[in-house]
Amino acid sequence: MDKFTLHREDALLLIIDIQERLAPAVRNKKEVIKNTNILVETAKTLNLPIVVTEQYPKGLGPTVEEIKENLGDAQIFDKILFNACTDDVMKAIETYSKRKIIITGMETHICVFQTTRDLLNEGYQVFLVADGVSSRTEDNYKNGLELMKEMGAIITNTETVLFDLIKKAGTPEFKALSKLIK
Repeated sequence: MDKFTLHREDALLLIIDIQERLAPAVRNKKEVIKNTNILVETAKTLNLPIVVTEQYPKGLGPTVEEIKENLGDAQIFDKILFNACTDDVMKAIETYSKRKIIITGMETHICVFQTTRDLLNEGYQVFLVADGVSSRTEDNYKNGLELMKEMGAIITNTETVLFDLIKKAGTPEFKALSKLIK
């Protein structure tokens, strides 16, 4: 399996800190929530594991309801570190034996950046969904993307991830998932 191709057998969706009290402060929050939900549906349809983190939920609240209601049995981990690569999260990721991590979340230049850096250092391939992450300012968002690209993350988008995972038209998965982007 090559570096730039997603395969459902080797992919996991990681949703970082899209929380009730953080989301209102970031740019493009509606787009991030919509695109994350598209990827949640994609993951559920294709049986990809979903791991979710919440940064200090006592202060920032839980995952936004629009996403939480769609998560099913996804594992949700509380954390106080900005980096989502806590022992519990890494154990969960390792349990699934997936090497390609698809990331959405907030904020691009803090928690998403630190998590991406550590995953890359641990040998994972990171597919960072540019229209599924955000920051409070455009400059911080752009800088975060640039840093992660320089480190080796693959900067992608929701539709590219979706169609790369389903591979071809005419399948039941294609019919179900292509409706999500119209």
